[in-house]
Amino acid sequence: MKLHFVDISIIVVYLVGVVFMGFWLRRRAGEGLAAYFLGGRSIPWYVLGVSNASSMFDITGTMWLVTMLFVYGLKGTWLPWLWPTFNQIFLMVYLAIWIRRSGVVTGAEWIGTRFGKGRGAELSRIAIVVFALISVISFLIYAYQGVGRFAAAFLPWDWEPGTYALVLMSITTFYVILGGMYSVVITDVFQFVMLTIASIFIGIIAMNLVAPDALNAVIPAGWKDLSFGARLDLDWSNLIPSVTDKISTDGYSFFSIVWMMMLFKGILTSMAGTAPNYDMQRVLATRSPKESAWMSGMVSAALIPRWLMIGGLAVLGLVFYSDELIAMQGGADFENLMPYIIREFIPIGVTGLVIAGLLAAYMSTFDSTVNAGAAYLINDIYKRYIKPDASDKESVWMSYAASILIVIVGVVLGARAESIHSAMGWIVTGLWGGFTIPNVLKWHWWRFNGYGYFWGMVSGIATAMVLAQIVPATDYLYYFPVTMGMGAVASILGSLLTAPDEMDDLKAFYKNVRPWGFWGPVAEAVLEDDPNFQSGASAGRDLLNVAVGIVWQTTLVVAPVFLIIREWYSMATALAIALITSYILKKNWFDKLQND
Repeated sequence: MKLHFVDISIIVVYLVGVVFMGFWLRRRAGEGLAAYFLGGRSIPWYVLGVSNASSMFDITGTMWLVTMLFVYGLKGTWLPWLWPTFNQIFLMVYLAIWIRRSGVVTGAEWIGTRFGKGRGAELSRIAIVVFALISVISFLIYAYQGVGRFAAAFLPWDWEPGTYALVLMSITTFYVILGGMYSVVITDVFQFVMLTIASIFIGIIAMNLVAPDALNAVIPAGWKDLSFGARLDLDWSNLIPSVTDKISTDGYSFFSIVWMMMLFKGILTSMAGTAPNYDMQRVLATRSPKESAWMSGMVSAALIPRWLMIGGLAVLGLVFYSDELIAMQGGADFENLMPYIIREFIPIGVTGLVIAGLLAAYMSTFDSTVNAGAAYLINDIYKRYIKPDASDKESVWMSYAASILIVIVGVVLGARAESIHSAMGWIVTGLWGGFTIPNVLKWHWWRFNGYGYFWGMVSGIATAMVLAQIVPATDYLYYFPVTMGMGAVASILGSLLTAPDEMDDLKAFYKNVRPWGFWGPVAEAVLEDDPNFQSGASAGRDLLNVAVGIVWQTTLVVAPVFLIIREWYSMATALAIALITSYILKKNWFDKLQND
């Protein structure tokens, strides 16, 4: 694609600017590991919330969501539940508070606060480090796939997608290494502003160029409906036959079953708490448990502009890209939908801003992932097993090396991934199947011990990795119960066949974190020591707030899309529900948060 000098200048200025940001923040980030990986826990919650949202506003996910909205219509707004996106609601309501009360640097270090210091705890710590590194590498593979395709479609040099991915990953790695969490957060906020401006521009362009009648002429009946029956019932055969093939390939024809599977998987995965990635690092970086809850709530609200972009690109694609897809017939490439629309319809100057903004989105996800992965390598491997007495300065230098190593592995494996969709499917359904049950039990069952956690994690992850080699990518969602089941059996047997954790460790965890669940013997022991102790935990209130929060979050997703397609009644309904649920959350969640 040929870019105007103005657009190229905007992109170059942005890339040079983030590198200088790393230099500027190098001294502050080098003060110690807490500063390097958590920003010294001095960053305001709303800044961390915007940063976290920016990290989720990635190119690869945006490209995938544009395709899902194009193909499935408003029903495509349910598909982010595959991650699941509503895990932010569980964090907002109670889990972020539980995590932050630990006061640790990484999720692996958190294991010591739950399982103590015995052999089971040590094995558990190793298991979560392995999972963290596998998940970090998986996200880098996913990012590599998306940014390479995106850059090759837009940037003016005749390079292969892999070459673009390598160059952009190198630039991002450079400023992450120098500035640590400070660099990540500050650049994330700047990137979020750019993305918001770009999203508004795209939304306005889509509404100006696409009249309701033009959209209605290229979509099947039911495309604008959020509701669904047993089957998807979107008949594309007379419009774009290749879309019918894609629906079949994705495996989403029986949409009610897919929806129930997503909800079932999503609830369990969310109850497990955040995975040991950049999301957990933001929670641990907040100044207090209450602020960690506010930060998690901020994420859902801050992602509203993303759906203006997704809706605008999908609508433009439906009206103007359909002929291209028809011409491709069986070889239709939906992952080029977003690059085509931006190339054809965004004006000079705005194009540079949009491309820079989307590159920023990629960098935001990538930098956060690398920073989180390096934290595990240094804090939980190097300082724990190799050189416990390493100075802060030495540890920061080793963090530079760890970041480079993680990126190299991600690039090598990313070059072998088949597609964005296959990479995404492995992450959200295969890998997380092994993570779920051990991490649900660690919060809610006192008898669950370090050995149970280790065997649950190892069994689930091993099952996911084996199935990934023998099961088609379209079936990832359906083998989630298999990996989850293996993890559950191993977790329970591993716990019951070994001794419980030390009661002193369990009491310290229960008194500090104050979780709800099956903690009867531990709660009794705590009350014997301190008759005035009150946990303040309420499973009923928390789960009610989660249900209300999921509805609230869903309205924030669909309202911008309804705006783009000019469905005024549906948009007004979504906004009304958003106001009602906001009021309920204000009274039953926000006003009841405790000060720690």
